[in-house]
Amino acid sequence: MSDALEILRSSTTIAIVGVSDKPDRPSYGVAKYLLDNTDYELYFVNPVVKELFGKLVYPALADIPVKIDIVDVFRKSEDIPGVMEQAIAIGAKNFWMQLGITHADAAAQGEVAGLGVVQDKCIKIEYEKL
Repeated sequence: MSDALEILRSSTTIAIVGVSDKPDRPSYGVAKYLLDNTDYELYFVNPVVKELFGKLVYPALADIPVKIDIVDVFRKSEDIPGVMEQAIAIGAKNFWMQLGITHADAAAQGEVAGLGVVQDKCIKIEYEKL
């Protein structure tokens, strides 16, 4: 497991995979918080949402035109391996599974590929510790 705070300190770009346009969803609240309270360059990924907070939402990680430091994932555990493969394919530096999400095999795959991996932590809660 990687040091979550060190990852946050050393990163500038975050892709939020599984972001929702529904205000009652955790991913919406985290995206809004990071947008309003941090200097991170944020990219949103969801194939069914076109725009959020005035920003384009990309259908897939591969569609984002810049290098991503943190892939922050709001998806079910069984979806994690596929997202990990995409994160490795785009050369992401870190893979972050939100609170309540873990996947040991995908985490091991990410670490072997050289990614920093965080499981079962909220990026907003961790950021507030900085």
